[in-house]
Amino acid sequence: MRRTLPVSLALLLILLVARDASADLTAFVGSTLTPANRPARGVAVSVSLLFVGFEFEFSDTGEDPAAGAPSLRSAMFNIQAQTPRFAGVQAYATAGGGLYQEQLAEHKKTNLGTNTGGGLKVPLAGPIGVRLDYRVFTLRGSPLYTHVHRFYVGANLAF
Repeated sequence: MRRTLPVSLALLLILLVARDASADLTAFVGSTLTPANRPARGVAVSVSLLFVGFEFEFSDTGEDPAAGAPSLRSAMFNIQAQTPRFAGVQAYATAGGGLYQEQLAEHKKTNLGTNTGGGLKVPLAGPIGVRLDYRVFTLRGSPLYTHVHRFYVGANLAF
């Protein structure tokens, strides 16, 4: 009986904290801005607990040979710091790293990269929302462009 109370209180605390856990899936389209505007698309999956979240993101940008702009594919794992929601809107900052592949004609590089950025998650109706995101990628090795900027808008599904 004496052990039941602490165990019950611990379980109640876990349930109260777990209620604040959330996850979301974002399918996005946008523009990679370096060295020329090119369409970008991808998906991101994130899991959040209170003010900290973790995200996996895959993105793909096509090449533009006329502008000398390479294609860029990236798979990044990130940590997010999030604000409390204000009028439903949540701001976040993110940083992480992973792999990238850059290609333009015969030039092809695969290496490690990092990214930093931030954005907003804006609810629309129920679990459906919009996500606005800006990232700066730093590509290691010998890419054609070391720092690549990208902006996107995504359809966000919270669950």
